[in-house]
Amino acid sequence: MSTLKPETRDKLKAVSTATLASILYKRGLRSQFIQDVRPLHPLKESMVGEAFTLRYMPAREDLNDMSVFRDPEHPQRKAVETCPPGAVLVMDSRKDARAASAGGILVTRLQARGVAGVVTDGGFRDSAEIATLDIPAFHSRPSAPTNLTLNQAIDINVPIGCGDAPVFPGDVVVGDNDGVIILPAALADEIAEEAVGMTAYEDFVTERVREGHTIIGLYPATNEKNLELFAEWRKQNGR
Repeated sequence: MSTLKPETRDKLKAVSTATLASILYKRGLRSQFIQDVRPLHPLKESMVGEAFTLRYMPAREDLNDMSVFRDPEHPQRKAVETCPPGAVLVMDSRKDARAASAGGILVTRLQARGVAGVVTDGGFRDSAEIATLDIPAFHSRPSAPTNLTLNQAIDINVPIGCGDAPVFPGDVVVGDNDGVIILPAALADEIAEEAVGMTAYEDFVTERVREGHTIIGLYPATNEKNLELFAEWRKQNGR
């Protein structure tokens, strides 16, 4: 069952991966941003959900022909049918987009089941179709060949690497138009709270800069007067 608090999910939907990356960096976590993935369509709010993982390995041709899809326990098919609603399916495709990680039918099934999003460090086939769906989907690039060509689905809900980021089942996945970042589950609540405050301050700074103010003493806030102005701004704006 999900342990992600609804209020934490809501907070994370309203903050950016850039803000989260800075907060993680302050905690010594520097490799949580998944490299070289992008959304198939622009997002209006951040994708948020707990990680449910699928791991691919290099295909062994004698064990990876089309007949494997007849097995209801095939890891790729089973992942699509068991990824919990509200979770994000994260696939370790070995950063290899020469063969697809999944296609339009499987991603449509994830959407129908209420999954919060899908991420691969490989590619999707039927990418134009997936781009029309409501489910957030992130990949490296379009790829028409079936996953069986190069990838063999081998395990679900185990620790993986996705785009050089470590992902453990239950970690919190946040994706926006910049990409996808992974929050350690134990830190999600405190990071979300800090991110809300940091986002408010950055909005305040942006407003000040657009008015012509210098960033010196403002960003970062080394001038106490700016913190006083921010406190007033936050009260006025209900932030």
